[in-house]
Amino acid sequence: MLLDRIRRTIRRHDLASTGTRLVVALSGGGDSVALAYLLRELHEAGELAVAGVAHFNHQLRDTADRDEALCRSLAGTLAWPFLAGREDVRARAARERRSIEDAARAARLEFLESARAHFSADAVAFGHTRDDQAETFLLRLLRGAGPRGLSAMHPKNGRLIRPLLECRRAELRAYLAGRAIAFVDDETNADVSIPRNRVRAELLPLLEQRFNPSVVDALANQAALARDDWNWMVGEVRSKKLEVRSAAELLAAPLALRRLALWQAMTEAAAGRTVSIEHVDAVLELLESAGPGGSVDAPGHVVERVGDRVVLRAGRSDDAHGAGSDFFRYPLSIPGEVALLEHGYVVSAELAAAETGADALRATVRNPATAVLAANGWTAPLAVRNRRPGDRFRPFGLDGQKKLQDFLVDRKVARADRDRVPLVVDENDRILWVAGYEIDEAFRVTDAARAVLLLTLRQV
Repeated sequence: MLLDRIRRTIRRHDLASTGTRLVVALSGGGDSVALAYLLRELHEAGELAVAGVAHFNHQLRDTADRDEALCRSLAGTLAWPFLAGREDVRARAARERRSIEDAARAARLEFLESARAHFSADAVAFGHTRDDQAETFLLRLLRGAGPRGLSAMHPKNGRLIRPLLECRRAELRAYLAGRAIAFVDDETNADVSIPRNRVRAELLPLLEQRFNPSVVDALANQAALARDDWNWMVGEVRSKKLEVRSAAELLAAPLALRRLALWQAMTEAAAGRTVSIEHVDAVLELLESAGPGGSVDAPGHVVERVGDRVVLRAGRSDDAHGAGSDFFRYPLSIPGEVALLEHGYVVSAELAAAETGADALRATVRNPATAVLAANGWTAPLAVRNRRPGDRFRPFGLDGQKKLQDFLVDRKVARADRDRVPLVVDENDRILWVAGYEIDEAFRVTDAARAVLLLTLRQV
């Protein structure tokens, strides 16, 4: 029975108990509407308490006000207090130079936390399903995530809970249909230019038909296993008190724990920026080298080896080299340009409409001084810098990462010129374009009908 499975999920993951006050995050879609009615059954049984319903209006669609009105009406039907929030997410994305998806998520979570406080609740309940879990696992797998990323959505994440994580989407639709309960369909779910929608509409059906009819369960189970692995590793690092202080002590630990301890320390030092496996591996290479010194730049900080000591400090390695350093790093606005007069280059960036981008894309075949990238997938603000120890990227068409040093050698760039090659990087220090040579495969244009990021390099 559907309700018994939800009870089991709540009990197994300690999501709620008698007296726990919850806010229902209600979008108006089928999953969240089903969540509200299922939690009402548990509320009436005295197994938990629903304190109120919260809806966030992103103001991104013409039908957004319709969805808000439906949620308000549904809350009235259930006799629960209702709180709505709204924000111009598109304007926020432009203002903060981030993707609309990132801005929407940040705005939504901020509102829901304020709603939790407004209702004096213990947690906010989301309607994510087993299908959502499988989609998230696939998306992260395709992006090259490790155990933490592949663990996908956790049943409990701080004050956020997901009671429906063991339920299939079709079951919830059948539950609503059997009770003639209305909900809305978000028309943007049909937009397959959005990666999650493409996975849902194209990839998962293909996997079900050609490979495994139970692929959703298989993927969701893999997410659960990855979550167990991740939790075990975190516990091991904590119990062994493995700290990033001594290179010898760190290198004596198993590789998985080495990476985790470094990732945790570097993430804390990164102050909100993303630390990738490439950053961690670059530090491991530094620690495994025979030399007693050296440094690696990471997002928002630098990791240095001083004898056996491992030191993390804010800033970048060029800060330590003084005024005579050859390192450079300049912010790149969109639209905008950076003049590297000492090296004779100007790098510019602009967002271009689809039709302009298509012409530019054809031009890149003949002109390596122009690069056309997808307008999403990277995090603003951009910057232009030269190479750092440990730099890696994925050249267009290559299956895996390549050291930038090896790439430049393969391209026969003279040793004296390698530090002069401009690199366009995002906020997380991921290389988007080795200017004049190659873009990273992760940012290639996959949909010629969408806006693109146009980068150019010219000599002065």
